[in-house]
Parts: sequence; structure tokens; C-alpha cells
Amino acid sequence: MSNSTYNGILRSIKARRQKAALQSAVVLVAVIGFSYHTGLFDPTRLLDGVPSILSLMAEGLPPDFSAGRTWLRPLFDTLAMSVAGTALALGLALPLGFLAARNTAPNKTIYRVARTTLNVLRSIPELIMGIIFVAAVGFGALPGVLALGLHSVGMVGKFISESIEHVANEPIEAVRAVGATPLQVIVHGVWPQVMAQIADIAIYRWEYNFRASTVMGMVGAGGIGFELMGSLRLMRYSEVSALLLVILATVTVVDAVGINLRKRLK
Repeated sequence: MSNSTYNGILRSIKARRQKAALQSAVVLVAVIGFSYHTGLFDPTRLLDGVPSILSLMAEGLPPDFSAGRTWLRPLFDTLAMSVAGTALALGLALPLGFLAARNTAPNKTIYRVARTTLNVLRSIPELIMGIIFVAAVGFGALPGVLALGLHSVGMVGKFISESIEHVANEPIEAVRAVGATPLQVIVHGVWPQVMAQIADIAIYRWEYNFRASTVMGMVGAGGIGFELMGSLRLMRYSEVSALLLVILATVTVVDAVGINLRKRLK
């Protein structure tokens, strides 16, 4: 290797490092600036809130589990809400995910429409959807299922489309070479490559939806969150702490089930 070539490689490496350092500095400055704007670096304000937090924690001790039996049905409603919402999301996200992937979309127009639909659903928070559906269909688990399901379509569909776009081309070309139709290409060339990833995505989303369904209860969508909101409004902080412990224990169980399911899929 000549000296000029070697020096050129060194200059190229140095330029890339300088560019990476500059980009990192810009990101760091932006993060610090946004954090300062939100008051994160205001120690006086943060310290002033400590006594209030300690007072609330003291009022919540010891946890009051006397109404524990009445929480079983709302807890089951929360679990059912998360499962049904995830199933609804998966059922809608699967076709949208294939239509929103460049390598499986029939044409650019359908691709853009599917992408836009996923973006719209993803941009509306599930809490806002929950309020809308409570007003539309009334209180209970149904508005929570609809809110969680439709919001999840945006995220699940996005992940599915990205998984599809990263599949290997060789199996697809092999299926096409034998004269397969577009649907057969998807079934035999694409689906086997993304099936495990889609199952993984669905399990992760179910875990998230269980936690989100607790928040749904606070806007009237039923479940354990509704009980939590009621205790907060009545300032029964000992019940609030007990409910939080119940939610924490259930979330831990749900996460453990999700981890076990993912291990079985590998």
C-alpha cells in the first residue's frame, strides 16, 4: 500500500470520527437544553417537592388490603382488556404491516396510504382514544379495548412492516421462480421469515397494554385503574398504596409470562 493511499484512509477515518463527535455534541447540547427548559436542573423546585412526597408516602402506610376481594373482578377486567386489545391490534396490524412494507405492498399508493394510517393511529395517545370511546360507547372495558387496540395497531404495524422489509430476498426469489402468485410469495417466502418476530412483537405489546390498561381505567374504561382513581379522589392513600402493590405484583407476573412465552418461541 502506497503512502498516499494509507494517508487517504487515515484522513477518511479521521473525518468520520470528527463527524460522529460533532453529531454527538449536537445531540448532547439538545438534550441538555430540553432538560433545562423542563426544569430538570432546578434543584430548589425538586427539593421543595420532597416533603410532599414523603408526606404522601407516610399517609399510604400501612397498605390497606381490606377491600382486596372487590379488586379481583377489576383486575380480571384489566387483564381481559389487555388481551383483547392486543388481539384486535394484531388482527388489524398484520394486513396493514404487509401493505406498509415496500417489498410486499401492491403499489406505491397503497404503501403510502397504509403508512399514513399507521402514523395517524400511532400519533393519537391511547388515553385520548380512551376518553373518546368512553364518550362513544359508555363506561366499561369495551372503550379500553378499542383504545388500546387501535393505538397498538400503529406501533405493531410499524414493527411488522420493518421486519418484512428486512427479510432475505433469496427465499422470495426462489418462490417467484416457480411461478407463485403474490399471495403465495407472502405465505411461503415472507411469512416463515417474520413469524417468530411478529409473535415476539405481539407478546411485548401485550405486556405494554396491560400496564396501559391501568391508565385506561382512570378515564372510565373500567379495570383496576378505575378503583385506583376512586381511592385517589377520596384521598384513601392506604388503599392507593395497596392497589399499587397489587398492580406491581400483577405486572411482574405478566412480564414473567411474557419472558417464558418468548423463550418457547426461540
